[in-house]
Amino acid sequence: MQPHFIEFITVGFGLILLMFEAFTKGNKSQIGLLAATGLAVILAMLFCPAPSCCPVPEWMERFYSDDQTARFYKIIAVTSTILVLLMSVDFSKVLSKFTTGGEDDSATGEFYCLPIFACAGLMWMASATDLVSIFVSLELVTISFYVMVAFMRRNVGSLEAGVKYLILGALSTGFLVYGIAWIYGAMGTTDITLYNSILESEAYHLNYLLFGVALILLALGFKVGAVPMQLWIADVYQGAPTPITAFLSVASKAAGFLVLMTILSPFLAADATGSTVSSILLIMAGATLLYGNLAAISQNNFKRLLAYSSIAHAGFLLIGVATQDYNAVSFYLGTYLLMTFAAFFVLALIRSEEDSDELEAFDGLGKRNPLLAFALTIAMAALAGIPLTAGFWGKFLIFKSAIAYDISWWLLSIAFVSVAAGFYYYLKVVKAMYWNTAKDNTSITVPVITKVVLILLTAAILILGIYPQPIFSLLGQ
Repeated sequence: MQPHFIEFITVGFGLILLMFEAFTKGNKSQIGLLAATGLAVILAMLFCPAPSCCPVPEWMERFYSDDQTARFYKIIAVTSTILVLLMSVDFSKVLSKFTTGGEDDSATGEFYCLPIFACAGLMWMASATDLVSIFVSLELVTISFYVMVAFMRRNVGSLEAGVKYLILGALSTGFLVYGIAWIYGAMGTTDITLYNSILESEAYHLNYLLFGVALILLALGFKVGAVPMQLWIADVYQGAPTPITAFLSVASKAAGFLVLMTILSPFLAADATGSTVSSILLIMAGATLLYGNLAAISQNNFKRLLAYSSIAHAGFLLIGVATQDYNAVSFYLGTYLLMTFAAFFVLALIRSEEDSDELEAFDGLGKRNPLLAFALTIAMAALAGIPLTAGFWGKFLIFKSAIAYDISWWLLSIAFVSVAAGFYYYLKVVKAMYWNTAKDNTSITVPVITKVVLILLTAAILILGIYPQPIFSLLGQ
Protein backbone atom coordinates (compact mmCIF):
# COMPACT_ATOMS: atom_id res chain seq x y z
CA MET A 1 0.00 0.00 0.00
CA GLN A 2 1.33 3.42 -0.93
CA PRO A 3 1.94 5.70 2.12
CA HIS A 4 -0.56 8.39 1.14
CA PHE A 5 -3.41 5.88 1.07
CA ILE A 6 -3.62 6.00 4.85
CA GLU A 7 -5.04 9.55 4.77
CA PHE A 8 -7.60 8.53 2.15
CA ILE A 9 -8.57 5.56 4.31
CA THR A 10 -9.06 7.91 7.27
CA VAL A 11 -11.30 10.26 5.29
CA GLY A 12 -13.24 7.32 3.85
CA PHE A 13 -13.73 5.88 7.33
CA GLY A 14 -15.02 9.27 8.51
CA LEU A 15 -17.54 9.45 5.64
CA ILE A 16 -18.76 5.89 6.25
CA LEU A 17 -19.15 6.60 9.97
CA LEU A 18 -21.05 9.81 9.20
CA MET A 19 -23.47 7.92 6.96
CA PHE A 20 -23.81 5.15 9.53
CA GLU A 21 -24.65 7.74 12.20
CA ALA A 22 -27.33 9.31 10.01
CA PHE A 23 -29.29 6.03 9.83
CA THR A 24 -28.66 4.83 13.39
CA LYS A 25 -30.91 5.38 16.35
CA GLY A 26 -30.21 4.73 19.99
CA ASN A 27 -27.07 5.40 22.01
CA LYS A 28 -24.91 7.68 19.85
CA SER A 29 -21.90 7.39 22.19
CA GLN A 30 -21.38 3.88 20.78
CA ILE A 31 -20.33 5.61 17.55
CA GLY A 32 -17.45 7.14 19.50
CA LEU A 33 -16.24 3.68 20.52
CA LEU A 34 -16.58 2.47 16.92
CA ALA A 35 -14.61 5.51 15.69
CA ALA A 36 -11.87 4.93 18.28
CA THR A 37 -11.63 1.26 17.24
CA GLY A 38 -11.27 2.18 13.57
CA LEU A 39 -8.56 4.74 14.34
CA ALA A 40 -6.75 2.13 16.46
CA VAL A 41 -6.47 0.01 13.30
CA ILE A 42 -5.14 3.04 11.39
CA LEU A 43 -2.64 3.65 14.23
CA ALA A 44 -1.41 0.08 13.89
CA MET A 45 -0.93 0.67 10.16
CA LEU A 46 1.33 3.64 10.92
CA PHE A 47 3.73 1.37 12.78
CA CYS A 48 4.10 -0.78 9.66
CA PRO A 49 6.63 0.87 7.32
CA ALA A 50 5.62 1.15 3.69
CA PRO A 51 7.27 -1.54 1.52
CA SER A 52 9.98 -0.37 -0.86
CA CYS A 53 7.87 -1.54 -3.78
CA CYS A 54 5.19 1.05 -2.95
CA PRO A 55 6.87 4.46 -2.71
CA VAL A 56 5.13 7.80 -2.89
CA PRO A 57 4.10 8.28 -6.56
CA GLU A 58 6.11 10.80 -8.55
CA TRP A 59 3.18 13.18 -9.04
CA MET A 60 2.83 13.46 -5.24
CA GLU A 61 6.50 13.75 -4.27
CA ARG A 62 6.37 17.54 -4.43
CA PHE A 63 3.45 17.71 -2.01
CA TYR A 64 3.92 14.67 0.24
CA SER A 65 6.73 12.99 2.19
CA ASP A 66 6.74 9.83 4.27
CA ASP A 67 9.78 10.14 6.52
CA GLN A 68 10.23 9.14 10.17
CA THR A 69 9.29 12.59 11.48
CA ALA A 70 6.05 12.65 9.49
CA ARG A 71 5.08 9.24 10.84
CA PHE A 72 5.84 10.36 14.42
CA TYR A 73 3.49 13.32 14.12
CA LYS A 74 0.85 11.15 12.49
CA ILE A 75 1.07 8.86 15.52
CA ILE A 76 0.52 11.91 17.74
CA ALA A 77 -2.48 12.96 15.62
CA VAL A 78 -4.17 9.54 15.60
CA THR A 79 -3.43 8.83 19.27
CA SER A 80 -4.81 12.23 20.25
CA THR A 81 -7.97 11.63 18.22
CA ILE A 82 -8.53 8.22 19.82
CA LEU A 83 -8.16 9.74 23.30
CA VAL A 84 -10.52 12.60 22.37
CA LEU A 85 -13.16 10.11 21.21
CA LEU A 86 -12.83 8.01 24.36
CA MET A 87 -13.06 11.14 26.50
CA SER A 88 -16.14 12.22 24.55
CA VAL A 89 -17.91 8.95 25.34
CA ASP A 90 -17.62 9.61 29.09
CA PHE A 91 -18.44 13.29 28.47
CA SER A 92 -21.67 12.43 26.63
CA LYS A 93 -23.90 13.53 29.52
CA VAL A 94 -22.65 17.12 29.24
CA LEU A 95 -22.85 17.04 25.43
CA SER A 96 -26.47 15.90 25.56
CA LYS A 97 -27.36 18.57 28.11
CA PHE A 98 -26.12 21.39 25.91
CA THR A 99 -27.31 20.07 22.54
CA THR A 100 -30.79 18.61 23.07
CA GLY A 101 -31.35 20.13 26.51
CA GLY A 102 -31.79 16.79 28.28
CA GLU A 103 -30.39 13.27 28.40
CA ASP A 104 -31.32 12.50 24.79
CA ASP A 105 -28.07 12.15 22.82
CA SER A 106 -29.67 12.00 19.35
CA ALA A 107 -27.96 15.27 18.32
CA THR A 108 -24.44 14.27 19.37
CA GLY A 109 -23.63 11.69 16.69
CA GLU A 110 -21.70 14.08 14.42
CA PHE A 111 -19.49 15.02 17.37
CA TYR A 112 -17.87 11.56 17.16
CA CYS A 113 -17.32 11.81 13.39
CA LEU A 114 -15.81 15.28 13.01
CA PRO A 115 -12.54 14.47 14.89
CA ILE A 116 -11.78 11.86 12.23
CA PHE A 117 -11.74 14.50 9.48
CA ALA A 118 -9.59 16.76 11.66
CA CYS A 119 -7.25 13.79 12.18
CA ALA A 120 -6.94 13.27 8.41
CA GLY A 121 -6.04 16.96 7.99
CA LEU A 122 -3.44 16.70 10.76
CA MET A 123 -1.90 13.66 9.07
CA TRP A 124 -1.70 15.49 5.73
CA MET A 125 -0.08 18.43 7.51
CA ALA A 126 2.56 16.05 8.89
CA SER A 127 3.54 14.94 5.38
CA ALA A 128 3.07 18.24 3.52
CA THR A 129 6.18 19.61 1.79
CA ASP A 130 4.58 22.36 -0.30
CA LEU A 131 2.94 25.57 0.85
CA VAL A 132 -0.19 24.71 -1.13
CA SER A 133 -0.64 21.26 0.45
CA ILE A 134 0.06 22.78 3.88
CA PHE A 135 -2.67 25.36 3.37
CA VAL A 136 -5.28 22.87 2.13
CA SER A 137 -4.66 20.37 4.95
CA LEU A 138 -4.58 23.12 7.56
CA GLU A 139 -7.95 24.43 6.41
CA LEU A 140 -9.47 20.94 6.65
CA VAL A 141 -8.37 20.88 10.29
CA THR A 142 -9.53 24.42 11.03
CA ILE A 143 -12.99 24.04 9.48
CA SER A 144 -13.55 20.86 11.51
CA PHE A 145 -12.59 22.73 14.68
CA TYR A 146 -14.95 25.61 13.84
CA VAL A 147 -17.86 23.18 14.19
CA MET A 148 -16.54 21.20 17.16
CA VAL A 149 -15.69 24.24 19.30
CA ALA A 150 -19.24 25.62 19.01
CA PHE A 151 -20.96 22.23 19.12
CA MET A 152 -22.72 22.78 22.49
CA ARG A 153 -25.19 25.23 21.00
CA ARG A 154 -27.21 25.64 24.22
CA ASN A 155 -24.10 26.78 26.06
CA VAL A 156 -23.38 30.51 25.68
CA GLY A 157 -19.69 29.99 26.44
CA SER A 158 -19.35 27.42 23.65
CA LEU A 159 -21.05 29.71 21.12
CA GLU A 160 -18.85 32.62 22.18
CA ALA A 161 -15.77 30.42 21.84
CA GLY A 162 -16.89 29.33 18.38
CA VAL A 163 -17.37 32.93 17.18
CA LYS A 164 -13.98 34.03 18.53
CA TYR A 165 -12.25 31.03 17.03
CA LEU A 166 -13.97 31.59 13.68
CA ILE A 167 -13.11 35.30 13.44
CA LEU A 168 -9.48 34.98 14.57
CA GLY A 169 -9.04 31.77 12.58
CA ALA A 170 -10.20 33.54 9.43
CA LEU A 171 -7.79 36.38 10.20
CA SER A 172 -4.88 33.98 10.61
CA THR A 173 -5.85 32.27 7.35
CA GLY A 174 -5.65 35.66 5.63
CA PHE A 175 -2.16 36.18 7.03
CA LEU A 176 -1.16 32.70 5.86
CA VAL A 177 -2.40 33.14 2.30
CA TYR A 178 -0.84 36.59 2.04
CA GLY A 179 2.45 35.24 3.43
CA ILE A 180 2.43 32.37 0.94
CA ALA A 181 1.86 34.87 -1.89
CA TRP A 182 4.85 37.00 -0.81
CA ILE A 183 7.12 33.97 -0.44
CA TYR A 184 6.02 32.69 -3.84
CA GLY A 185 6.71 36.10 -5.34
CA ALA A 186 10.18 36.21 -3.78
CA MET A 187 11.19 32.56 -4.43
CA GLY A 188 9.22 31.70 -7.59
CA THR A 189 7.88 28.41 -6.17
CA THR A 190 5.83 26.99 -3.32
CA ASP A 191 7.94 23.80 -3.16
CA ILE A 192 9.73 24.01 0.21
CA THR A 193 12.28 21.36 -0.77
CA LEU A 194 13.74 23.78 -3.35
CA TYR A 195 14.22 26.68 -0.93
CA ASN A 196 17.68 25.64 0.26
CA SER A 197 19.14 25.73 -3.26
CA ILE A 198 17.36 29.02 -4.08
CA LEU A 199 18.69 30.65 -0.91
CA GLU A 200 22.22 29.50 -1.78
CA SER A 201 21.94 30.93 -5.31
CA GLU A 202 20.60 34.25 -3.97
CA ALA A 203 17.98 34.31 -6.74
CA TYR A 204 15.35 35.99 -4.59
CA HIS A 205 14.34 39.35 -3.12
CA LEU A 206 15.34 39.39 0.56
CA ASN A 207 12.94 42.06 1.83
CA TYR A 208 9.90 40.51 0.13
CA LEU A 209 10.92 37.12 1.48
CA LEU A 210 11.28 38.31 5.08
CA PHE A 211 7.92 40.06 4.92
CA GLY A 212 6.31 36.82 3.75
CA VAL A 213 8.02 34.86 6.53
CA ALA A 214 6.75 37.39 9.10
CA LEU A 215 3.17 36.90 7.87
CA ILE A 216 3.59 33.12 8.05
CA LEU A 217 4.83 33.46 11.64
CA LEU A 218 1.75 35.47 12.57
CA ALA A 219 -0.56 32.88 11.00
CA LEU A 220 1.11 29.88 12.58
CA GLY A 221 1.43 31.78 15.85
CA PHE A 222 -2.36 31.51 15.99
CA LYS A 223 -2.23 27.74 15.50
CA VAL A 224 0.37 27.14 18.24
CA GLY A 225 -0.88 29.81 20.64
CA ALA A 226 2.16 32.11 20.59
CA VAL A 227 2.39 35.87 21.12
CA PRO A 228 1.04 38.04 19.45
CA MET A 229 -1.75 35.68 18.26
CA GLN A 230 -2.53 34.06 21.63
CA LEU A 231 -5.50 36.14 22.81
CA TRP A 232 -8.09 33.57 21.69
CA ILE A 233 -6.64 30.71 23.71
CA ALA A 234 -8.17 31.23 27.17
CA ASP A 235 -11.73 32.03 26.06
CA VAL A 236 -11.90 29.31 23.42
CA TYR A 237 -10.36 26.68 25.70
CA GLN A 238 -12.82 27.53 28.46
CA GLY A 239 -15.91 27.62 26.24
CA ALA A 240 -15.24 24.63 23.98
CA PRO A 241 -16.30 21.09 24.99
CA THR A 242 -13.53 19.66 27.20
CA PRO A 243 -12.51 16.88 24.74
CA ILE A 244 -12.11 19.47 21.97
CA THR A 245 -10.08 21.70 24.27
CA ALA A 246 -7.71 18.76 24.78
CA PHE A 247 -7.64 18.19 21.00
CA LEU A 248 -6.72 21.84 20.37
CA SER A 249 -4.11 21.80 23.11
CA VAL A 250 -2.24 18.73 21.86
CA ALA A 251 -2.87 17.63 18.29
CA SER A 252 -3.48 21.05 16.73
CA LYS A 253 -0.47 22.51 18.53
CA ALA A 254 1.78 19.61 17.47
CA ALA A 255 0.77 19.92 13.82
CA GLY A 256 1.25 23.68 13.96
CA PHE A 257 4.79 23.30 15.25
CA LEU A 258 5.63 20.70 12.62
CA VAL A 259 4.44 23.04 9.86
CA LEU A 260 6.41 25.87 11.47
CA MET A 261 9.57 23.74 11.43
CA THR A 262 8.94 22.56 7.86
CA ILE A 263 8.52 26.08 6.49
CA LEU A 264 11.22 27.81 8.54
CA SER A 265 13.90 25.13 8.32
CA PRO A 266 15.51 26.41 5.09
CA PHE A 267 15.31 30.03 6.25
CA LEU A 268 16.91 29.25 9.62
CA ALA A 269 19.71 27.33 7.90
CA ALA A 270 20.52 30.06 5.33
CA ASP A 271 23.12 32.72 6.14
CA ALA A 272 21.06 35.55 4.64
CA THR A 273 17.91 34.90 6.67
CA GLY A 274 18.97 32.67 9.59
CA SER A 275 19.88 35.32 12.17
CA THR A 276 16.81 37.46 11.43
CA VAL A 277 14.29 34.61 11.60
CA SER A 278 15.95 33.15 14.69
CA SER A 279 15.86 36.53 16.47
CA ILE A 280 12.15 36.93 15.71
CA LEU A 281 11.44 33.46 17.07
CA LEU A 282 13.42 34.08 20.27
CA ILE A 283 11.61 37.37 20.89
CA MET A 284 8.29 35.60 20.35
CA ALA A 285 9.41 32.84 22.72
CA GLY A 286 10.32 35.29 25.49
CA ALA A 287 7.03 37.20 25.17
CA THR A 288 5.04 33.96 25.04
CA LEU A 289 6.73 32.60 28.17
CA LEU A 290 6.09 35.80 30.09
CA TYR A 291 2.46 36.12 29.03
CA GLY A 292 1.54 32.48 29.57
CA ASN A 293 3.12 32.08 32.99
CA LEU A 294 2.13 35.45 34.45
CA ALA A 295 -1.48 34.97 33.34
CA ALA A 296 -1.64 31.39 34.67
CA ILE A 297 -0.57 32.36 38.20
CA SER A 298 -3.83 34.12 39.09
CA GLN A 299 -6.24 31.61 37.52
CA ASN A 300 -8.92 29.90 39.62
CA ASN A 301 -10.53 28.11 36.68
CA PHE A 302 -8.71 24.89 35.80
CA LYS A 303 -9.50 25.12 32.08
CA ARG A 304 -8.13 28.66 31.86
CA LEU A 305 -5.09 27.61 33.88
CA LEU A 306 -4.36 24.85 31.36
CA ALA A 307 -4.99 27.33 28.54
CA TYR A 308 -2.40 29.80 29.78
CA SER A 309 0.01 27.01 30.61
CA SER A 310 -0.29 25.79 27.01
CA ILE A 311 0.83 29.26 25.91
CA ALA A 312 3.83 28.94 28.23
CA HIS A 313 4.69 25.55 26.74
CA ALA A 314 4.51 27.10 23.27
CA GLY A 315 7.21 29.52 24.44
CA PHE A 316 9.55 26.65 25.36
CA LEU A 317 8.85 24.95 22.03
CA LEU A 318 9.63 28.16 20.10
CA ILE A 319 13.08 28.14 21.70
CA GLY A 320 13.61 24.65 20.29
CA VAL A 321 12.50 25.80 16.83
CA ALA A 322 14.77 28.87 16.95
CA THR A 323 17.78 26.75 17.94
CA GLN A 324 16.92 24.23 15.20
CA ASP A 325 16.77 21.33 17.66
CA TYR A 326 13.75 19.75 16.03
CA ASN A 327 14.19 16.43 17.81
CA ALA A 328 13.88 18.21 21.18
CA VAL A 329 10.66 19.88 19.97
CA SER A 330 9.25 16.56 18.78
CA PHE A 331 10.17 14.80 22.04
CA TYR A 332 8.59 17.63 24.05
CA LEU A 333 5.34 17.34 22.07
CA GLY A 334 5.28 13.55 22.49
CA THR A 335 5.46 13.84 26.28
CA TYR A 336 3.08 16.83 26.28
CA LEU A 337 0.40 14.57 24.77
CA LEU A 338 0.56 12.18 27.73
CA MET A 339 0.48 14.68 30.58
CA THR A 340 -2.07 17.02 29.00
CA PHE A 341 -4.56 14.29 28.19
CA ALA A 342 -4.19 12.85 31.69
CA ALA A 343 -5.15 16.27 33.11
CA PHE A 344 -8.06 16.70 30.70
CA PHE A 345 -9.50 13.24 31.40
CA VAL A 346 -9.71 14.13 35.09
CA LEU A 347 -11.11 17.57 34.24
CA ALA A 348 -13.77 16.08 31.94
CA LEU A 349 -14.94 13.72 34.69
CA ILE A 350 -15.06 16.47 37.32
CA ARG A 351 -16.93 18.69 34.85
CA SER A 352 -19.53 15.95 34.37
CA GLU A 353 -19.87 15.22 38.10
CA GLU A 354 -19.62 18.72 39.60
CA ASP A 355 -20.79 20.83 36.64
CA SER A 356 -17.81 23.13 37.19
CA ASP A 357 -14.31 23.80 35.85
CA GLU A 358 -13.27 25.89 38.86
CA LEU A 359 -10.36 24.80 41.04
CA GLU A 360 -12.69 24.58 44.04
CA ALA A 361 -14.37 21.61 42.34
CA PHE A 362 -11.12 19.71 42.95
CA ASP A 363 -11.10 20.41 46.70
CA GLY A 364 -10.68 17.21 48.69
CA LEU A 365 -10.37 15.03 45.58
CA GLY A 366 -7.63 13.03 47.34
CA LYS A 367 -10.26 11.66 49.72
CA ARG A 368 -13.16 11.45 47.27
CA ASN A 369 -11.21 9.42 44.71
CA PRO A 370 -7.48 8.69 45.33
CA LEU A 371 -6.98 7.34 41.78
CA LEU A 372 -8.10 10.60 40.14
CA ALA A 373 -6.06 12.66 42.58
CA PHE A 374 -2.92 10.57 42.02
CA ALA A 375 -3.25 10.68 38.21
CA LEU A 376 -3.75 14.45 38.24
CA THR A 377 -0.82 14.91 40.63
CA ILE A 378 1.49 13.02 38.26
CA ALA A 379 0.16 15.04 35.30
CA MET A 380 0.73 18.35 37.12
CA ALA A 381 4.22 17.27 38.21
CA ALA A 382 5.07 16.35 34.61
CA LEU A 383 3.73 19.63 33.23
CA ALA A 384 5.85 21.47 35.80
CA GLY A 385 8.93 19.49 34.71
CA ILE A 386 9.64 17.66 37.96
CA PRO A 387 12.38 14.97 37.59
CA LEU A 388 11.39 11.31 37.14
CA THR A 389 8.46 12.36 34.96
CA ALA A 390 8.34 12.55 31.16
CA GLY A 391 7.88 16.33 31.30
CA PHE A 392 11.31 16.78 32.87
CA TRP A 393 13.09 15.40 29.82
CA GLY A 394 11.19 17.69 27.46
CA LYS A 395 12.26 20.83 29.32
CA PHE A 396 15.78 19.44 29.85
CA LEU A 397 16.30 18.97 26.10
CA ILE A 398 15.01 22.47 25.35
CA PHE A 399 17.36 24.03 27.92
CA LYS A 400 20.21 21.91 26.60
CA SER A 401 19.69 23.16 23.05
CA ALA A 402 19.29 26.75 24.28
CA ILE A 403 22.59 26.64 26.18
CA ALA A 404 24.38 24.94 23.27
CA TYR A 405 23.01 27.60 20.89
CA ASP A 406 24.23 30.29 23.30
CA ILE A 407 20.98 32.23 23.35
CA SER A 408 20.77 35.60 25.10
CA TRP A 409 20.98 35.61 28.88
CA TRP A 410 17.69 37.49 29.16
CA LEU A 411 15.73 34.76 27.41
CA LEU A 412 17.42 32.04 29.43
CA SER A 413 16.52 33.93 32.60
CA ILE A 414 12.88 34.20 31.49
CA ALA A 415 12.83 30.46 30.81
CA PHE A 416 14.17 29.64 34.30
CA VAL A 417 11.68 32.00 35.95
CA SER A 418 8.90 30.41 33.86
CA VAL A 419 9.77 26.98 35.22
CA ALA A 420 9.60 28.34 38.78
CA ALA A 421 6.23 29.98 38.06
CA GLY A 422 4.96 26.67 36.67
CA PHE A 423 5.76 24.96 39.97
CA TYR A 424 3.48 27.42 41.72
CA TYR A 425 0.36 27.25 39.59
CA TYR A 426 0.55 23.53 38.81
CA LEU A 427 1.08 22.53 42.43
CA LYS A 428 -1.79 24.85 43.40
CA VAL A 429 -4.03 22.16 41.91
CA VAL A 430 -2.31 19.50 44.03
CA LYS A 431 -2.86 21.65 47.13
CA ALA A 432 -6.58 21.88 46.37
CA MET A 433 -6.87 18.10 46.07
CA TYR A 434 -5.03 17.17 49.26
CA TRP A 435 -5.16 20.18 51.60
CA ASN A 436 -8.50 21.87 50.91
CA THR A 437 -11.72 20.59 52.44
CA ALA A 438 -14.35 19.32 50.03
CA LYS A 439 -17.84 20.79 50.11
CA ASP A 440 -19.22 17.37 49.23
CA ASN A 441 -17.50 14.25 50.56
CA THR A 442 -19.40 11.89 48.28
CA SER A 443 -17.02 9.55 46.46
CA ILE A 444 -16.67 9.93 42.70
CA THR A 445 -17.21 6.88 40.51
CA VAL A 446 -14.76 6.63 37.62
CA PRO A 447 -16.09 5.10 34.36
CA VAL A 448 -14.16 2.13 33.03
CA ILE A 449 -12.82 3.96 29.95
CA THR A 450 -11.49 6.90 31.98
CA LYS A 451 -9.99 4.58 34.59
CA VAL A 452 -8.10 2.47 32.03
CA VAL A 453 -6.86 5.49 30.08
CA LEU A 454 -5.69 7.28 33.23
CA ILE A 455 -3.79 4.21 34.42
CA LEU A 456 -2.06 3.87 31.03
CA LEU A 457 -1.22 7.58 30.73
CA THR A 458 0.08 7.83 34.30
CA ALA A 459 2.22 4.72 33.86
CA ALA A 460 3.61 6.09 30.57
CA ILE A 461 4.49 9.43 32.20
CA LEU A 462 6.41 7.68 34.99
CA ILE A 463 8.09 5.07 32.77
CA LEU A 464 9.23 7.65 30.20
CA GLY A 465 10.50 9.80 33.06
CA ILE A 466 12.96 7.03 33.87
CA TYR A 467 13.47 5.54 30.41
CA PRO A 468 12.66 8.00 27.59
CA GLN A 469 14.16 5.85 24.82
CA PRO A 470 10.81 4.68 23.30
CA ILE A 471 10.04 8.21 22.07
CA PHE A 472 13.57 8.59 20.68
CA SER A 473 13.05 5.27 18.86
CA LEU A 474 9.85 6.56 17.26
CA LEU A 475 11.85 9.58 16.10
CA GLY A 476 14.46 7.27 14.54
CA GLN A 477 17.23 8.07 17.01
